[in-house]
Amino acid sequence: MNHSKICVPLLISFLVISCTGHFNCSSNEIGNSKDVNPDAVFFDYYIRAEEGKDEVIVKLQYRLGGPNGTTLILDEPSKVEFDGEKLMLDSAKLTGAYYEVLKPLSTFSGNHTIIFSDLNNKQYKEEFEFVPFIIEPDVPASLTRGGLVFDLKGLDTIDYVRVVLTDTSFNSEDINEIDTVRNGGVVISAKRLAALKSGPINLEFYKEIEKPVENGTRKGGKIFITYGLKREFELKD
Repeated sequence: MNHSKICVPLLISFLVISCTGHFNCSSNEIGNSKDVNPDAVFFDYYIRAEEGKDEVIVKLQYRLGGPNGTTLILDEPSKVEFDGEKLMLDSAKLTGAYYEVLKPLSTFSGNHTIIFSDLNNKQYKEEFEFVPFIIEPDVPASLTRGGLVFDLKGLDTIDYVRVVLTDTSFNSEDINEIDTVRNGGVVISAKRLAALKSGPINLEFYKEIEKPVENGTRKGGKIFITYGLKREFELKD
């Protein structure tokens, strides 16, 4: 589950004008929030974690006009805070400007708050809950071909996860789809499993939540939260 061509300062003004006019803007361009209407800022929030990795990635971006718009540098007094901590600007060639913090996964479960302050000191507060899940009992070292049932703890009675199963053959079709979890159980039918070759299998589960922000500008925004875990087992006939 589970990224900028940085414009030199002399081009930033042209870039901002182009994004509001007749040109398409790619997500790797960079502008300044002081050059745009505060109500035209789109919030793009991304939280990712994975079992076995020590840190949760919290990556926050602000874009001009929509999800594919120019990424924006927040000019003072505009700022963003995560759980009360002011985040610093960073940038990358493929993603543009962003604000990121890494938090320990071991203490991340629970409620979190993002507060964005615009150029007029108007605040937009976004809250979310992070709830990881586990496999219990754990996946054995080998499983016999047939219908497989995996028990996931920490999900709603009816929930949805992305299920990925891959083998080592280039000729077989991998499984990669959203599946329904009922009372914690995920079933991989024998019919679906028939697409995979016997031998080593990589198994992955991802809980993916994407939804609009609750408190946004006129252009709104989205928050994407994902948590995943991986296992390996031997598939036998």
